[in-house]
Amino acid sequence: MAYTIPATSKTPALIVYLLDVSGSMGEDLGGKPKIEVISDALHQVAVRMVQRSTKGTTVAPRYRIAMYAYSSQVTDLLGGVKTVAELAQMGVPRLQPMDATDTASAFREAKRLLSAELGNLQDCPAPLVCHMTDGEYNQGGDPEAVAREIMQMSVPDGNVLVENIFVTEKALTAPISDPKNWTGVTDETPLASPYAETLMRMSSEIPQTYSSVMAEMGYKLAPGARMFFPGNAPEIVELGFSMSGATPVTPVTP
Repeated sequence: MAYTIPATSKTPALIVYLLDVSGSMGEDLGGKPKIEVISDALHQVAVRMVQRSTKGTTVAPRYRIAMYAYSSQVTDLLGGVKTVAELAQMGVPRLQPMDATDTASAFREAKRLLSAELGNLQDCPAPLVCHMTDGEYNQGGDPEAVAREIMQMSVPDGNVLVENIFVTEKALTAPISDPKNWTGVTDETPLASPYAETLMRMSSEIPQTYSSVMAEMGYKLAPGARMFFPGNAPEIVELGFSMSGATPVTPVTP
């Protein structure tokens, strides 16, 4: 399971975003509301996916994207799975902070979608679930069990990848001073909260093919690091969302 199948028009990559829009997402991060930082980072990764899928004026459907916002309820932001070309036409939805945080329900929605999709993805890159949150769930129960069930789902390319972006100061014992030179979170990294430890356990190891793509973007994530991005800086949010779109691709052909 080497995660080597490239995203192409015939074998598109499926990426599922789970976005916490609880009330605390209205709080400030780096001079603007967290929800705006997240929206901006989502827009940037969508632009990068379009760039990686474009030849001339044609956007090849090499990514398929689902996007759910969750607070006390889970909302399908795109109305089903969309190709990257369709997302480019629609634009990334702007997010609004809501109320409570039911993380487990969001992961159950991702599992339901993956269960329906997996049979058609046997020749495609392993799907990726990218979860962004800024705090612990306060309703719906512990999400770890369903996240682990998702991580056991697989296609020939590998198990479904789960990534977590934790927008908080309460994750690491030492802050990340330079995101470009940060080597990532491993099982030995000291974490500052029990929920950070939970999210780390819910995060897949970064495949070598993904870390190679991230290296081309100037990042230095170490082999064996987890797809877990904790920090209270817009740069960490951007790094996490960049990872979600780092599926290997081949050069675009007509």
